Amino acid sequence: MRNFLTRLAGAAALVTLFVPALAQAQTPEAEAAFFKGKNVRVTVGYGPGGGYDVYARMIAPHIGKQLGANMIIENQPGAGGITALNATAVAPPDGQHMMIVNGAGAALSQIMQTSGVRYDLATLGHLGTVAASPWMWLVGPDSKIKTPQDALALNREIMWSATGPIDGLADGAAFTCEALSMKCKVVMGYGGSNQAALAVTKGEMDSIYVSDTSANNYVKSGQNRAVATMARKRSRFFPDTPTIFEAMKLNADQAWLFDFRANIEDLGRILVVPPGMSPSRLAFMQAAVKKALTDPEVVAEGERTQRYIDFQDAEATRKRTLAVVAEVTPEQKKRVNEILSLK
Repeated sequence: MRNFLTRLAGAAALVTLFVPALAQAQTPEAEAAFFKGKNVRVTVGYGPGGGYDVYARMIAPHIGKQLGANMIIENQPGAGGITALNATAVAPPDGQHMMIVNGAGAALSQIMQTSGVRYDLATLGHLGTVAASPWMWLVGPDSKIKTPQDALALNREIMWSATGPIDGLADGAAFTCEALSMKCKVVMGYGGSNQAALAVTKGEMDSIYVSDTSANNYVKSGQNRAVATMARKRSRFFPDTPTIFEAMKLNADQAWLFDFRANIEDLGRILVVPPGMSPSRLAFMQAAVKKALTDPEVVAEGERTQRYIDFQDAEATRKRTLAVVAEVTPEQKKRVNEILSLK
């Protein structure tokens, strides 16, 4: 009995010594000391020169300044970002790896159980949303379609241009056609959104579904014309263009489809880290990202280069992600799969 009590007292003494050290390791000061001079990899799931790569290279130095770390951009193209996201999902949760993710594409790939998906957006650590924007319905400059009602009145198949199955263009068009019970055909295979938009300009295609940042360039140049903003809030670039909710009287099912699609689009460009990171380290990284991406000088830099930053904090990003990938019912998932399989 005496030996047992002696061992118990010894263990208690060790705990007493250990707890203050553990508490100290959880402080922001201790986390700052950890990151000082460390290398933090920022993975981009696409090749150099694309939008995600440009955004990563723009924001990484500012985040690194807040962390006190050296930021290294790593391009890991493959399967539309799925390969890199799979790798992130199993990387050590030590704070030395983050990824900028196409939230909409990643969410739809997960919902559709696309072959090769091994990540779960709901379990990753969320650092925040860098930028998200509403998407637009555009037509050619000489198109007869000026309103959604005009498209329905044509009483024929509306041709939409796209690049691939889950590229934003194709799946956005599919949701629009389903919600409006509109006869449609989505034609994929264009080399990029620029080529897809040009096909609409030439009259080869009737419509294109693109982000408002891309739409702004196409409309300014006279290449295309905006029909509607496909969300509840008007685009900053198109303050006079009505939303689909303003342009039409929608029933509950139509509203759900457009809201669901808009929620996916609102995931935008999100920053994530591997799952399982300690709460203190995750909180430290979240605070660093927020401070960097709400800095007026950083925001102004994005505006000058038309790489707009519309920061949303980690909790808002996490809630939106859960609403899209974890809180939809099996029936709703089935509906989404059916819509996208009919493109």
